[in-house]
Amino acid sequence: MQVNGYIKKGPLIFLIVCAVLLSAYVIVEYGFFAFTEPPAPLTELTEVQRGSILDRNGKALAVPAAFYDFGASPQSIKNKENFAEVIAPIINESESSILALISKSENSSFTYIKKNIDSNTYAELRKACSHNGFSSVVKFDKLQGRVYPENELASQLIGFVGKEGKGLAGIEYSMEDTLFPPQTDGESVVQGKNIYLTIDANLQSNLEKIAHEAMEDTQAESMMLIAAEAKTGEVLSYISLPSANLNDFSSASKTELKNKPASDSYEPGSVFKIFSVASFIDTGSITTKDIFLCDGIFSKKTGRETIRITCLDHHGWETAREALKYSCNDALAQMSEKIDSEPFLAKLHQLGFGEKPGTEISGETPGVLRNPNDRLWSARSKPTIAIGQEITVSALQMVQAATAIANNGVPVQLSFVNKITDFEGKEEFVHTPILRDRVFQKSTTDYILECMETVATSGTGHRADLKDVSLGVKTGTAQMADPNTGAYSTTDFVSNCMAIFPIENPEIILYIVIEKAKGETYAGRIVAPVIAKAADVIIDHLGMARGKASSLAHPGSVSIAGTKPIVLEGTVPDFHGVSKRQLLPLLNYRNIRIKINGDGWVKNQEPPAGTPITENMEIELYLE
Repeated sequence: MQVNGYIKKGPLIFLIVCAVLLSAYVIVEYGFFAFTEPPAPLTELTEVQRGSILDRNGKALAVPAAFYDFGASPQSIKNKENFAEVIAPIINESESSILALISKSENSSFTYIKKNIDSNTYAELRKACSHNGFSSVVKFDKLQGRVYPENELASQLIGFVGKEGKGLAGIEYSMEDTLFPPQTDGESVVQGKNIYLTIDANLQSNLEKIAHEAMEDTQAESMMLIAAEAKTGEVLSYISLPSANLNDFSSASKTELKNKPASDSYEPGSVFKIFSVASFIDTGSITTKDIFLCDGIFSKKTGRETIRITCLDHHGWETAREALKYSCNDALAQMSEKIDSEPFLAKLHQLGFGEKPGTEISGETPGVLRNPNDRLWSARSKPTIAIGQEITVSALQMVQAATAIANNGVPVQLSFVNKITDFEGKEEFVHTPILRDRVFQKSTTDYILECMETVATSGTGHRADLKDVSLGVKTGTAQMADPNTGAYSTTDFVSNCMAIFPIENPEIILYIVIEKAKGETYAGRIVAPVIAKAADVIIDHLGMARGKASSLAHPGSVSIAGTKPIVLEGTVPDFHGVSKRQLLPLLNYRNIRIKINGDGWVKNQEPPAGTPITENMEIELYLE
């Protein structure tokens, strides 16, 4: 066969080569797509579910709430103008800003458009994306958020969670691994534990009102209040003012966020005398019958150093009881001469001074307790420490030490955790009292309590006396150091008062500190009355017997029928009559939002029982 002369040999070869190359390209591309895994779709991240924080009675103080980071693949968005038009009003941004963002990143496979959006916005946004065909180009990263139903209540104790879902302060930080356990390989969902604090939210709220009133009355710069059970060490109320709204912690000042009872140290002044006298008596250095002459000043010359400690009055001859009653510096300094430094300091160390209290919260200060080997120790150190100066303490340390006085000489470890449960409410830890080594004999603490009762009935703390409940107190007012000069300030004072009640069988330790009050600063005048108000509230709240009230003995146990856990499956159940405590586990559901209004039992609900359950639906419950 003869090739047509019109077909040139060169062009024909060129066409054949192009056809071969095109075929090869198609084959290679097909093979690439056939044997290469497709890119992973933009999916949501699996997150660990953070546990809740509750008060001792199950009242929610910190509960998980979902937040989302919203992003998209700019290079996959076909109609950017339409995308911006649909998205902008939902996330409260301008169309131009969204266009600018995705245009700037148009060659990128992913960029974030809006971070930290709430569940309602997320639901609306997801619906809009699905309706407009954007689901394949957008992505939602679920974040562990937090809601604090009681706002400022016990804010420094509870702490808060940052935008990354990690605890940054308080129990949220110190017990992070319990609330937010690390995720291990193979686990799709990890549930955090629920922490029940020792504080009573209702009592805390009532005492915070008293604290705010005291701050306003004294025009003080700050205030602390701690109430704890004497026999168990469980802290019932923990107040540090000023405080922050945990739902808006980013707007709070450093002072409002500071956990002062744990982190601040100060000279306690005369309140410390109860620990000094207890140490003197327990070591046999003095007896309850020894008398000391107060002539208004303690003076002693040691080598080249002359020690001078002044007293507010000339009290005359006094036993230890009168010395505490009138808060006599002269007599306490004389008592300190009867004991060597080492056994005195050993008792103070046994009480916990000079070391961190060791509770479940972080940031505790050990304070300062010097020893004879310290370069700043001098001949006046021992008598000065005896009256609560030249030693710094924290409010937590003071309450910790007071447990020894209230518990027959045996200190009890303070605690903020009542129990820990799993997601279903099963108890994994229940607090039991931890007793430390005995510091004082029972006879010593009995005497100190009697002395403190005398202070309340006829001494410097008489404004704290309740008449119908035996109360033991000790007041103290100390000058604060001037940070600019290093010397004692002539205007700034720490005014504090310790109370233990009832004296015959101590149940509660109450300690209040008011810092930098304006005008009157003596603790007996500005803190003792607050002790009376707070103790009155505590006694009524706990149902403690009063001298003028009848009491009824009860075995102490109440039988309550067990209840089955509520499960959200298929349709919305009938919540009527369900208690708030039974509802709390529902807050951990990942794809259903439970909104609880009020306290008590459910009276109304929305939507009604029988409504089909859908993903990300909201169920609102009203309690009375």
